[in-house]
Amino acid sequence: MLDIQGLSKRYPGAADAALSDVNLHLDHGQVLALIGPSGAGKSTLIRCINRLVEADSGSILLNGVDLTRLKSGKLRKARSRIGMVFQEFALIDRLTVMENLLAGRLGQTGFWRSTLRRFPARDVEMAYQLLDQVELGGLHNRRADQLSGGQRQRVGIARALMQEPQLLLVDEPTASLDPRTSRQIMRLLLDLCTQQQLAAIINLHDVPLARAFCPRIVGLRDGRMVFDGPPEGLNEAWMSEVYGEEDWRSEATVQEVDEP
Repeated sequence: MLDIQGLSKRYPGAADAALSDVNLHLDHGQVLALIGPSGAGKSTLIRCINRLVEADSGSILLNGVDLTRLKSGKLRKARSRIGMVFQEFALIDRLTVMENLLAGRLGQTGFWRSTLRRFPARDVEMAYQLLDQVELGGLHNRRADQLSGGQRQRVGIARALMQEPQLLLVDEPTASLDPRTSRQIMRLLLDLCTQQQLAAIINLHDVPLARAFCPRIVGLRDGRMVFDGPPEGLNEAWMSEVYGEEDWRSEATVQEVDEP
């Protein structure tokens, strides 16, 4: 499904590489949590996959197509099959919830039809169905700037799913949310991925949340993969490999209390 080989990236003027020889395989329908300290390369990896950031070397194959070699129209078509959920929600505040969702069909509908708001009936019906799935039914005419943080994140998820993606990339979906809303958002993401057999990479700072909800965890440190396995394998020794030396027993205690 997704096969990353030898991916490396160094930003201009940076002393160290943001990513160094990253190799990663993701199967169809698999959900992966990406963890690591700030600056480990998590967001860079996600942005390299959809070419918001250009890698220096390596390959990114999505269903056998090397995304790093695509240009112009072929790249736009490939991107239309990669849904992205942003940490800052990236909604257009002056537009309604429905209009924000339909913007997710831009790659299939075309610029002028989207500008004139001439969306196919199928797209509108899909938007209503997704709003029901993310528990926002009835809010289609509300402006995005009138929503709570959790509601805005749900709109962002629904908009990404409007693309009918093959792969979902999620960048810090719970960073600005309270603990209860964070768990609701994670549960929603996992349920939707299961229902649609959708592969997803979720960048998370909250390790207990990653352990509680994600069946596979990949840990990055200094741009390198240092852990790849199930949540129960992320013991104190591996936590130190990812984040550095620390007494991680207190984190384990928090995780035990925070089971879904």
